[in-house]
Amino acid sequence: MFQGPDSPCWNIGIALLAAERGKGFGKLAQRRLAEYLFAHTQVNRIEASTESANIAEQKALESAGFTREGVLRGACFRGGAWRDMVLYSVLRGEVALEG
Repeated sequence: MFQGPDSPCWNIGIALLAAERGKGFGKLAQRRLAEYLFAHTQVNRIEASTESANIAEQKALESAGFTREGVLRGACFRGGAWRDMVLYSVLRGEVALEG
């Protein structure tokens, strides 16, 4: 997704095995990936989205430092139905980089 002239951003996603959910791995992986992308690219914005019913992922994104921006109505077709997605982002200035 591009907003404005020459403003690229990353869009990340995650999938965890059912046995590994609820252990904090998703939050940690998303946080570390954001730190890595900000440290090694010039991108200013990283996005992630999840279905509105996926409360666990929304909590993980918020714990990883992402900000909820809004709902994308009917943006995902899965399981025979259109589903709402919640959009999150984190900006370069919101992530402390080591080094």
